[in-house]
Amino acid sequence: MSQSLVFHFLHLLTFTIFSFAANATAAATPIITQQFKEASEFHNSPDCPVIITTDHDGESNGEASILCSDQAVHVAMTLDKPYIRGSMAAIFSMLQHSSCPQNIAFHFVVSDTGNASLLRSTISSSFPYLKFRLYPFDDSTVSRLISTSIRSALDCPLNYARSYLADLLPLCVRRVLYLDSDLVLVDDIALLAATQLGENSVLAAPEYCKANFISYFTPTFWSNPWLSLTFSNRKACYFNTGVMVIDLDRWREGDYTRKIEEWMELQKRVRIYELGSLPPFLLVFAGNIAPADRRWNQHGLGGDNIKGLCRDLHPGPVSLLHWSGKGKPWARLDAKRPCPLDALWLSYDLLEDVNQRNL
Repeated sequence: MSQSLVFHFLHLLTFTIFSFAANATAAATPIITQQFKEASEFHNSPDCPVIITTDHDGESNGEASILCSDQAVHVAMTLDKPYIRGSMAAIFSMLQHSSCPQNIAFHFVVSDTGNASLLRSTISSSFPYLKFRLYPFDDSTVSRLISTSIRSALDCPLNYARSYLADLLPLCVRRVLYLDSDLVLVDDIALLAATQLGENSVLAAPEYCKANFISYFTPTFWSNPWLSLTFSNRKACYFNTGVMVIDLDRWREGDYTRKIEEWMELQKRVRIYELGSLPPFLLVFAGNIAPADRRWNQHGLGGDNIKGLCRDLHPGPVSLLHWSGKGKPWARLDAKRPCPLDALWLSYDLLEDVNQRNL
């Protein structure tokens, strides 16, 4: 083989190896291919409290103080690539309808196996003024406890992060509003955050006592006298865990994360429910929560967990629309098969060139 042919062969081999390595690295690193617009900045109304405290050196630190202040509205959400478009719309809707948007502190929980830096830059690019902090969530904390459910999306470890907020967030955050990513607010979030918990309740959420509560657990659960007695002396009603006001101090004092984990451990041995992270919350809290007004969770707009068919709003006023269920508005819009209410979500979508797309 001539020297030129040898050189050409080695060059081709080097290029092939480099290309393979580059493609493998790209495949292993999750990227967000969607581009989002920068949202308008929203300012506090004149009667909003000014949150300013000082650090140990007497210097003011506005962002740090808001992230720890009892005067702030603390919002906890999860962030990941599949739902980032929904998260962006949810954040935008909160800011747009808030009378004190500069007093909202965002606490984003991200998987430790995800690309936290990319998620951070995505949020910062669209909301450069936002007060927020990211908290890594170790998937292994809960992955060993997860049982398969009726929809694979419900089995994601990050879906269970809401049970660990008291451990993830700093002790200075005493009260938090947990929100799912598939919702938008059309009212002032401060009104929801101010929901009274009473003297003993750990959390508040809209209750739905006409829902078929029995259906959330298996016949095995109800046929076992020891298990079914869990709800004795409790007026247990269904509530959706995508919208909750949580007293983190009471949660920590009652060690409620461990109580939820105990039910999940039992589920691994005896199948007592079919629906992801919701049933353990019902087992621990149903009948003992502070009821919030139902206007704050017009849920089920994503349809059921199997087909995700279109649904209408429940009767009554609306302050929050929640696309819980299989059908997500961004997916239906992209597929050009939207439900009528998806047009409401579209008005908060920050995806670039969104106005050029046809429904």
